[in-house]
Amino acid sequence: MAELDSTAPHSRRRGVRRSKKLSTRVDLTPMVDLGFLLITFFMVSTTWSKPRASTLHMPADGPPMTLGNSAALTLIALKDNKIFYYNGDLDQSFKEGSYGVTDYRQHEGIGDIIRLKQQAMDHAYKGGRKEMMLLLKPSPESDYQNVIGLLDEVLINDVKHYALLDLQATEQAAVTTMATSPR
Repeated sequence: MAELDSTAPHSRRRGVRRSKKLSTRVDLTPMVDLGFLLITFFMVSTTWSKPRASTLHMPADGPPMTLGNSAALTLIALKDNKIFYYNGDLDQSFKEGSYGVTDYRQHEGIGDIIRLKQQAMDHAYKGGRKEMMLLLKPSPESDYQNVIGLLDEVLINDVKHYALLDLQATEQAAVTTMATSPR
């Protein structure tokens, strides 16, 4: 609020009366109060982004589903943020050399492996990449973050069909020997 300061010196000359020059001083305290009130109002009334959770659809009980070997890509989460992957059947994949160990990087990692499989499915199947089945199998040495990383890759690469399965003992033994041996 503005104030008028009437402490200007009085003139001792007689005659023409001059108007007094009053100095003004602006008090900005109410403006600061208003600023804080506006900040508080917008902080309280703003809708913050809510965390989203992906839904996990569980299959109905029934007979097991048959899956074509060329449509399957299996990802096995290992320790030290590594992923062992193979196409189709494990034994056939070892014979053909269509397996490997990679990590969670988007480029030159598991993201490229999934996209290469999707491109191969586009050329090989009538339904294209929609027919691909991604089998996610965490090993006992992997941690929860590794499984979340695999599920993130499913969402990033828009994989329509995937399953979270237990690692079989034969797979565990084969993966342990193949993951540690150089190709």
